[in-house]
Amino acid sequence: MSVIVRDDGFHAEDFDGDAVLDLASDTSLNALPASFDGIGMIRVAFPAFSDGRGFTLARHLRGRGYAGRLRAKGHVIADQYAMARRCGFDEIEISDDLAARQPEAHWRFRARWREQDYRSRLTA
Repeated sequence: MSVIVRDDGFHAEDFDGDAVLDLASDTSLNALPASFDGIGMIRVAFPAFSDGRGFTLARHLRGRGYAGRLRAKGHVIADQYAMARRCGFDEIEISDDLAARQPEAHWRFRARWREQDYRSRLTA
């Protein structure tokens, strides 16, 4: 099983849309689809918390116009939640084991990612 993390906390799987495209963290930018027609969700794999290539993929997917659900899947830790959201991910899918080690309160604290952005403090 797995847990879906969003800004408002933990959720069960609720995606029932169109096709899902799974991308490995080492997917070449040239291998990204030219069109996103019919793709309801893209899941980008994070095999380890130290593998940040998925963040780059997310930025490129959003930059190329993908507007559907974008999910990071795998070993993303709560401390990386703000980065994931800034890169364009809508949500993160983590294992039940990781959710037990990093409970919902840790993720909800990081969900204030817009407030914790240094750029917003520079304009205040």
